Parts: sequence; C-alpha cells; structure tokens
Amino acid sequence: MRSYFLSDVELGKKDDDHNKHAKDRGLLTARKWLPSRGPRRRSLKGVALLAVVAFLVYAFVANMPAGLGPNPLMRRPTFERVPPRPPPRVHPGHLPPSSQANPRSRAPPASSPERTYNGPVKFLELASSLHAITPTKGSMAVNKNVLFAAASLKSAATLLPIACQMGTELKNYVHFALMSRSNIDLAELQKVNGIDESCNLIFHDARTENAQISTDVRMENAVFRGFHHIHMYMHPQAIIVDASSDEEAWLNRGAQQHVKVTGNTLIELPKNSGKSLEWMTKLDSAALRTWNENHIDILISAAPGASGSLIRLLRSLSAADYTACPIPHLTIELPSDIDSSTKLFLESFSWPPPHLASPTSSHQLTLRHRIPRQAMTEEESSARFLESFWPARPKSSHVLVLSPQVELSPQFFHYLKYTLLGYKNSMGLFAISLEQPTRLLDEKELLIPRTSKGDVGDAPTPFLWQAPSSNAVLYLGEKWMDLHNFTARSLAAKQDPGSVSSLLTDKLVSKNHPSWLEHALRLARMRGYYTLYPGEETAKNLATVHSELYQLPEEYAREGNSRKFVADDATDEEVEAARKRALSETESSLAPMSLLDSLPNGGELPPLNKLPLLSWDGRKTDFVAVDESAAAYATEFRSTVGGCSTGNNEDYSAEDLLTQDLFCVKE
Repeated sequence: MRSYFLSDVELGKKDDDHNKHAKDRGLLTARKWLPSRGPRRRSLKGVALLAVVAFLVYAFVANMPAGLGPNPLMRRPTFERVPPRPPPRVHPGHLPPSSQANPRSRAPPASSPERTYNGPVKFLELASSLHAITPTKGSMAVNKNVLFAAASLKSAATLLPIACQMGTELKNYVHFALMSRSNIDLAELQKVNGIDESCNLIFHDARTENAQISTDVRMENAVFRGFHHIHMYMHPQAIIVDASSDEEAWLNRGAQQHVKVTGNTLIELPKNSGKSLEWMTKLDSAALRTWNENHIDILISAAPGASGSLIRLLRSLSAADYTACPIPHLTIELPSDIDSSTKLFLESFSWPPPHLASPTSSHQLTLRHRIPRQAMTEEESSARFLESFWPARPKSSHVLVLSPQVELSPQFFHYLKYTLLGYKNSMGLFAISLEQPTRLLDEKELLIPRTSKGDVGDAPTPFLWQAPSSNAVLYLGEKWMDLHNFTARSLAAKQDPGSVSSLLTDKLVSKNHPSWLEHALRLARMRGYYTLYPGEETAKNLATVHSELYQLPEEYAREGNSRKFVADDATDEEVEAARKRALSETESSLAPMSLLDSLPNGGELPPLNKLPLLSWDGRKTDFVAVDESAAAYATEFRSTVGGCSTGNNEDYSAEDLLTQDLFCVKE
C-alpha cells in the first residue's frame, strides 16, 4: 500500500525542504491528496482500457466469418408468457402478433405455422347455419338431407360439382360442410368452383377455431365432433366424402369414427370417380341411405367344350368398372370334363383382378367341379344350379346369373347398382336383365321391342316382362329364396307319377334355355312377378349375347340342336318369316358410353308403374290384369299340384313360409 501512494518522486522529500507553513498545512494537504489525485488518475486509465477492449471485441465480432459464428440451433430457447386461457382465434395464414414480432423465436417459416395446439374444440360459425335448416326436417331420423364434407380444397373442388348436380335434381336437400384448415371464405369457395344459387346447396362452416395451428389429433377430433353437431340438427341420410389421397387423412378417420357410432351411411368416392358415378346424383336420399347394404354374387355355369365363350366372359368381367362398389364374389360351375384351354386359363385367372383394390378379401373366387360324368336330367340340372347360391341376407344379397355366351360392357355393374338402388323396394320386381331378348321364351315368335312416344318419335324404353331370363340377369335375394323353395317343392311333387299335373309337365320354355328357367316362369306367373329389361339402345351399352359358339344346355345336349329357324316341311310363309327372324337376330356389338348417356330421359329412372308391361307370352297388359291372372293360376296350381282343397285358404306368410301356401300337406 505504501509503494502505491508514494509513486511520485516529489512525495519522497523531507518536510524541511518545503515551505515553513508546511506543518500548518500538513493535515489539510494530506486530506486533499489522498482521495483526489491518486484515485482520479487510476479511474481514467481503467475507463480508457475498458473502452479499448470493448472496441476490439466489437470489431472482432462484427467482422467474424459466418461459418465461425454461433449455431442458432444451439441457442437457449426463449419462452413467452402464455395466458391461462386459449389464445384468440387465429385465421389460417396469419400468426399471433407475438410470433410475428420475434421471428427468430420459431423454427418454421411464417407460411407453415407450427401445429402444436391441442385445446378444446369450438365451432364459431356452425350454429347459425344449423339453426337455419329447420324446414328440412333434420330433427327427424328419416328425411331428405344428404351431406357432402371436405377438408382439402382439392377435395372440395372434386365434390362440389357432384353436389351441385344433385342439388339441381331437387330430390334431396343437399348440404356441404367445410372442415378445412384453410381460411378461405365460403363465398370465395363457391365462386372459385362455379357454384351459384341454381345448385341449391346449403353451406356449413364446420371449421374449428385455431385450425391452422392445431395438431392432426385435434383436427380428427374436430371432424368427429363436427359431424356429431351436424347429425343432431340434420340427421343426414348419407355422408359423401373424397377417399382419394387429395383429402386429409384425419377427415376420413373422423368420418369413419362417426358412422360407427351413429350408423350413418358413409359413401367414399375414389379418385377420378366423378364421371363414372355421375348417376348417383339422380338417386334420392332413401336410395343413398342403402348405398353400402347391397352385395352381389356372380354365378356362371360353364358348358362342356365352350372354353372360348367362358374366357371371353371372364375377361370382360375383369375389365369392368367397379368404382365405389364392393367386388362381387364369383362362382364358376364347371362340368365334369374340363378342356385344356379352360384349365390353362383358370390357372392364371385371379379374382378380384390385380388392378382392383379389394378391402374385404384378397380371394373371392369359387370353382365347383362336378363329379358325376353322366349327363344330368332336367331335375338334376335345376337342383344343382339353384344350390350354387343362397342369400345370407335376403333383403340385400343378390345373384347375377351369367351365361358363357355373354360379353359385358365396362359399365354393366354401375347399371345394376343404379337400378337396384332405385327399384329394390318394388314388391313385384323379380330380376333386372342386362340384355335385350329378341324372341319369346318358346323361341317361336319375335319379341316386339317396346317404345315410348317422344317429341321426335318412338324411342326405345325399358319395359317389364313376366318372362324371366337366364343370359345376364340379376335376381333379387328374396325372390331367389322363393324360387329355391318353389323348385324344391315342385321336384318333390313330381316324385309321385300318379298325381303329376300337366302344370308341372307342360314345357313353355324352349330347350335352348336351361331347365331351371321353367320353374322361374311358373313362379313369376303365380306371384305376378316381372323382370326389368333395359330396352334396345341401353342394352347395347350393357351386354351382348354371342351365338357363334352357342351350345345347348347340358341336360338337353343329347337331343341335338333344337334351335331351328324353320321346319323341314315348312310353308313358304314360314320360310319367309324365319328369314326375317334370322336377319333381326344379328348380334349387336357393344357401344360403351357414359351410363347416363345410354339411358333414356337423361338417365332418370321412371317409376315402374309407368313402364310398359308384358305378360309372360309377350302380350301388352297392365298390373291389374297381371294380378288377376296370377290369382287364377295360383288357385289352379294349389288345387292340381299342391293338393289343397278349395276351402283351404290359410293365412300363410310368404316371408316366413315362402311358397308353402302353394303346397298343402296331405294327411
């Protein structure tokens, strides 16, 4: 300490060398010197030194290369104060002001905000539109409401034209719910997609608050809760969504969870299905509600030595369009002798086809190879064929019967589903045919095509005919059970030769058709059933029957080819009639086009009671006459075949007992 204070040379002199008044001033001088001179000079030097160091550090940092700078990923994170309640609503595309003021505090860029918010779900705009739909009777379980829903704007662009087309049909109240992260205004969404008032759409903003910064889990929950709120006010009969990769996965998951809880019908449209499923816009809400209920099995009975026909049919089946439809199960009945071409083809044949996605099963093909080598009788053939299918759910399981001579159009399955959804509740509908017959069932006379009067002239139209078909026809499940039971009882009645009625022995169907068709005709006559035929023009877009490889049914093959246009002793008039008949039976080639374009009346399904109706023998008739004829025929059958007395009129339930009312138990 002494050396620090005596650093000046002058301070080392004796007191005698100084002024004589030094002693008097010594104490004062010491008081002034000790605190002032030494510390002031030291402080100035320290400040100067610190200034120099600070300048050097600043210069070094300011000019330091970027590669040597601090790693921003290693910075200590900064946290902002978050209020205890959820943050205010943030529109997609905008960030909270605090985030905008400090852009370095978040890693993602401003265009992609971090999706970490998982707060409670709130719908700020949904209540107003739901309260406004009271006139649609949405509080009732059965109504006319159909809902389209989308989260992705691409999916919205896909669904809106379909929804608009459905709305213009004025059969349903069509709603569209937006459950997106986008902040697009609903009016702008409509404008971009060409939606105007003529579409008759009702829009609902089902977007949750803070959607852009929400996690996928929260968005999935928001979809589920949004559908729940909509269900309470709307009870939609069907919910239609885009199932392609364009749609957000969380929307489809939320929709699937919702339908599991409520039992609503969910229609998932695959990619690029708008054109092929255009016909769905013609259906009402009741038909759309049963969209997923129907299942179709395909049944083919292959003839011996007809490999070419069978291969052609199977290839057309593989090339068909099954968009938004469950892949049907395929059963092929093979004869006892299988030719090598058929064996080779079946080894490489797969069903469903490899290019089709089958969510239910990877293998839906059944091959049945008959064991007995001897030719079958009529009874054996009928029994074997009808045993090939039994509907697990009669109201929704149906069977498509195909002859090997048939070739199908890619649109055939859409036609079946369209007409099935539109007409399945018709009590008298026996079957739906894909082909247009040219002759009556006895093969003796031509069938005159039905036409309807239009503005231009006569136009081909669908029609109803009491005569069933065996070439390409869909039999409804309940009616197939009826046929199965009726055939079994009829075959049992024929076991007593002494009491066989002519109603069971008379043959009204040509032997060019399989024997089971005779039983189907008898049942149709007794029940007043009818089959829907598509009409000549529509049939060209559905199926064609080839005759170049035609073979008789196996049960009639021993009798030779009975398809003769003229007898050996025919007159000139009969020969001329046969020539005209042969010219009229030239095969029609398939002309694939849009299903709606091939149907009359712009694709609209007319009510069945407005269609032309033919009796089993081709005469024009009406429903009253058909019912009267059916009652008379059933009474005769019960008496002569069923063994029923005239007064035996028990109240049988056709649903529970099928055809038991036609057969009475003998004491």
